[in-house]
Amino acid sequence: MAIHESDDALVQRYLDHVRFEKRLAARTVALYTLDLEKLATHAAQVGVPLTAVEASHIRRWVAQMHSGGRSGRGIALILSGWRGFYIWLGREGLVAANPVLDVRAPKAAKPLPKALSVDDAVQLASFQAADADPWLEARDAAMVELLYGGGLRVAELTGLDVQASAAARGWVDLAAAEAHVLGKGSKRRIVPVGAKAVQALRAWLLVRDQALSGVPAAAAAGALPQAALFMGRNGTRLTAQSIWQRVRQRSLQAGLAAPVHPHMLRHSFASHVLQSSSDLRGVQELLGHANISTTQIYTRLDFQHLAKAYDAAHPRAHLKTGGSGGSK
Repeated sequence: MAIHESDDALVQRYLDHVRFEKRLAARTVALYTLDLEKLATHAAQVGVPLTAVEASHIRRWVAQMHSGGRSGRGIALILSGWRGFYIWLGREGLVAANPVLDVRAPKAAKPLPKALSVDDAVQLASFQAADADPWLEARDAAMVELLYGGGLRVAELTGLDVQASAAARGWVDLAAAEAHVLGKGSKRRIVPVGAKAVQALRAWLLVRDQALSGVPAAAAAGALPQAALFMGRNGTRLTAQSIWQRVRQRSLQAGLAAPVHPHMLRHSFASHVLQSSSDLRGVQELLGHANISTTQIYTRLDFQHLAKAYDAAHPRAHLKTGGSGGSK
């Protein structure tokens, strides 16, 4: 549909403004051009010039774009371009009000966190690397068990010490089978530690201090042996980045289809506990979420699990719709 001539002139003047006066990048100008062509087309379809467009028109066009499958983020970018155009028209004295000013794009659907299947999570937690360094193997196995078995954030894991102390951010009490962690907002919580994690931690603690034999005597005379539960060969506390790398490497060695990061194990923990218990409030407390709305996203993960189980197992899920095989 051809753009109304006067509208075409206005659009061109604005594009010249952003190209030459504002000196925007050519790519940005090209995007503005496409967005304003859409605007002019919408306006022509309802028979109004661009200078007579109202907020009700904008909202209707936003609804059309959304129902047509355009994402909330994409619509927000288009609205931003339109908003700038009407700001310029206002400065030129061509419109009395900006019809895009108070119009917002639909909220983008929050993506579901990636979680492993139960089988993949168990495969990773049970994995034992062949011919691996026994020290690294014991440490990495204990880290994975805690991340998946307790749903810890990676920062909570790095903050764990071997023993409780006034200075400790967190520690593990193996006798009580629980981890004391310092979460977001400096909030402390106690997380149950499963039998497999306790077993893995005991195995790690048996070999943990072997690394200290290679630390220079000057360092050993200081703060060593380190308080950190998980440390590197040099005796220093592991960083979050190091743990991400080790978990990723271990997941690939275990034969998982895609690399795993520590937060994926936290998501998997939450999803699997919720699948088994349906106790949303309990999962909230285990994860240390301040608001239950944050935890509710795992109910969507749980529904996905149920939907897949239905599609795989229920005879009615495989029936074709339509045709002559309908119920009578």
